Amino acid sequence: MKRLQIIDSTTITLFSNLLLKGVGRHPKTEKKKGGLRVHTVIHANEGVPSDIKFTSVATNDTFILRPSALNRGDIMAMDRAYIDYEKFEQLTQRGVIYVSRMKKSLKFSIQEDVMWQNADGLMEVRVQHVTFTKDKKDGGTITHRARIITYADVKKRRLIRLLTNDMDSDPDEIIAIYRQRWEI
Repeated sequence: MKRLQIIDSTTITLFSNLLLKGVGRHPKTEKKKGGLRVHTVIHANEGVPSDIKFTSVATNDTFILRPSALNRGDIMAMDRAYIDYEKFEQLTQRGVIYVSRMKKSLKFSIQEDVMWQNADGLMEVRVQHVTFTKDKKDGGTITHRARIITYADVKKRRLIRLLTNDMDSDPDEIIAIYRQRWEI
């Protein structure tokens, strides 16, 4: 966990949409959401921020995910707002491990699918080796291989799907890394 870095952002809502460009619309009021977004990186073993950036809420979260600033063996834990296939592939090529929550809308092809059940026949963990393919604006294609680890969160009574490029670690280790993300 000494190499684990946790990334997250939070929005500080401002009173006027005139101050900063807003993003999205509230489903009931149709008003734009104006404010600042605070992007934070924390080294898990230190518990204090190592990098803080302020942006407009309209700025995509993935800008803070800079593969070139990371080294082989570093581990990144983040939420699903940071999913970017191109950056994930760059992280993989640099030997950086990432663990993120999975978006429901992601399209992928399954290469391998294994599920472990408990004595009652209920799913404990499911591991899928998958390939993501995305067309780039310049005409090229990004292909990224990853692993989806699905587990049952008994306290919240729901399934949690994690996305990682760590193809070897035990699923329990990946789950523990993601749970560390809540330290932020």
